[in-house]
Amino acid sequence: MSGDLDGPEMTLIGESVGNASARIRFFRIAFGAAGDQLVGAAEVSSILRDLYDKSRLDITWAPTEPQPRAAVRLAFLGLLCLETAMPYGGRAQISAQDMEWTLEGSADKISKHADLWKHLTGEPDPHLLQPSQVQFGLLPLLARADGRRVKVMSDDRKLTLRF
Repeated sequence: MSGDLDGPEMTLIGESVGNASARIRFFRIAFGAAGDQLVGAAEVSSILRDLYDKSRLDITWAPTEPQPRAAVRLAFLGLLCLETAMPYGGRAQISAQDMEWTLEGSADKISKHADLWKHLTGEPDPHLLQPSQVQFGLLPLLARADGRRVKVMSDDRKLTLRF
C-alpha cells in the first residue's frame, strides 16, 4: 500500500483495528481471571463505547465508582446474554446498588429462546450450548462462585437480569 494514506481503505483498516482492540479489552474482562482488583467507570465506559459505538445496541453503564473486576465480569457476561435476545438492536442499562446488579434490556422485539435462558436460572448443562453461547454457561457458574444467583424477568419488549 503505497501512495495516499488518507483514503477510505485506511479509514476502514483503522476502524477494524479499533473494533478488534475493543473486543479484546471486553473479552479479557468477560472471560479472564477476575482477581481482587477494581475496574474504574472510565475504563468500562471506554470499552463499551469503543465496542458498541456504531452498533444497533445502545449501552448505558450507570455505576460511577470503581467496581470489583469479578462483578464487572458478571455484568459483561450478562450483557452478552442480553445481546443475543436483541438481534435488531435496543437499549441496555447496567446498574449496581448495594452489590446487586441489574441489567435491563429493552427493544421493539425481544427474541428469548427459553431453552437457552433456562441455563441462567437452573442447572446449566454446558454440553447443550454452542460455542457462541458460552456466556449462558459461565454466568450462572461464576455468579454462584461469587455467592450470587441469577434471576431473569422478561416480557415482549423488556428483559431484566439480576444477580
